[in-house]
Amino acid sequence: MIKRIIKLSLFLLLISKNIFGQNRVRVNIPTSDVEAEYVWRTIQDIDFFEEYDYQVNLPEGDFIESLKNKVRETKTSDKDYEYLKVYMRDSVYNKLDYQKGYEKVSEQLSLINKMINDIDAQRLDWDFKKFEVYKVNLTLYGPGGSYNAEEGSILIFTTPDGKFKQYPNPANTIIHEIVHIGIEESIVVNYDVPHPLKERIVDSFVYLNFKEYLPTYRIQNMGDQSIDRYLKTKSDLIDLHKYVVEILE
Repeated sequence: MIKRIIKLSLFLLLISKNIFGQNRVRVNIPTSDVEAEYVWRTIQDIDFFEEYDYQVNLPEGDFIESLKNKVRETKTSDKDYEYLKVYMRDSVYNKLDYQKGYEKVSEQLSLINKMINDIDAQRLDWDFKKFEVYKVNLTLYGPGGSYNAEEGSILIFTTPDGKFKQYPNPANTIIHEIVHIGIEESIVVNYDVPHPLKERIVDSFVYLNFKEYLPTYRIQNMGDQSIDRYLKTKSDLIDLHKYVVEILE
């Protein structure tokens, strides 16, 4: 009987090490066409970014400015997108521009994995959507960070010299976007949460959970502060959905 218990304990320990020791993040350097697609989508949303005062990076030049003007006048076409792909491939893209950013993200994978596993172990009375592997895609363009909640993928801005927007440590932005993915369906879509409140919820979730891991993480001024009186400790996140309903009633 004792031998069986020991064997079972060892088996469970091995499973635990396999689950929590695996790398939950895959870092990718984009191709020229992938970057062209992202630049195209960013330009299409230029009015949104300007409305909320996002600092958006785009390739320089008259061609990009002409595309932005066409978007504002709703005059873009499929040909414009094809021209953009050629422009990116022939005049802009260089794979080496992403190497230093790739290395800096890779240095933070242990910390990011730990934070993801901490979220997995957290008890919540609402559904935080999780992925076995999150894809972190580097880009030289856009507002600094974005996410795809259906794919579990994240875009993070870097520079050729390995710098990032908002924080020197990219782990801050990556976990921010992972939390966006986690709350998208059950909180944001389910309760039709407006953008400023969504950002405040994400910032509060990250800060309350990981302020010891990420001492430089800060809550943005742009968020809706009405959630602050409900979220004061980590345990308050258990009933987040109830607080959102109360605020939006």
